[in-house]
Amino acid sequence: MSIEAGQAPRILALWSAPRSRSTAFLRMMAARGDHTVVHEPFSHVADFGETQVGPFTARTETELIATLRELATRGPVFFKDTTDFHYPGLLADDAFLAEATHTFIIRHPEQAIASHFALNTELRRDEIGFAWLAEIYDAVAARSAAPPVVVDSDDLIESPEATVREYCARVSIPFIPEALTWEPGVRDDWRKTQRWHESTSRTDGFVRTSGSDTGFVRNDARLAEYLDYHLPHYERLHAARMRVPAA
Repeated sequence: MSIEAGQAPRILALWSAPRSRSTAFLRMMAARGDHTVVHEPFSHVADFGETQVGPFTARTETELIATLRELATRGPVFFKDTTDFHYPGLLADDAFLAEATHTFIIRHPEQAIASHFALNTELRRDEIGFAWLAEIYDAVAARSAAPPVVVDSDDLIESPEATVREYCARVSIPFIPEALTWEPGVRDDWRKTQRWHESTSRTDGFVRTSGSDTGFVRNDARLAEYLDYHLPHYERLHAARMRVPAA
């Protein structure tokens, strides 16, 4: 969506392949205190058959989009979601793709696959999510006057203040430096998927939470095949990433 300078979006979305530090980004958005924050509503509909959005319950993608719109009449809404599922209802809703401000966060798929495999050794190719993430990016870009914002999560780790400041400028929300730190803990809306957020629940800012050993991905035939499939999608999004000004 193209928004006028200074006009904050009513619905701000962050899309991510799993294990790409999107939950830490959500912690920052929650720490701001100026948005209703919704955790992974589309994936909850796909995985559990329903999701809670503020005081509302949605059971389909169509209901969810209507619910997000209704919630946004009460104040600005931020939601983040992951693309380990496919969302045909989202992709079919031209109006929502255009009217919400959809942004993206990426991490090198070798790192994301290693982190994902540590929690789910039976993971399948498509649920790694970069191909589906790129599909959403393309759908949004086709309906936008300007390219969607893509955050490189490595920038968040290396230069959190500069990265968040630039993101805020791009989406026309105020930069709140105090939101770069938060209280560790588990949010109530994580309970159904808590094991996926254990490492982030122990953090109080943007830090590396997993080991650097990713070499086994290339040495495992199945995981190497997954990496080769997703890498071109990641590389295309990486080329479109938001450039963070030097300090």
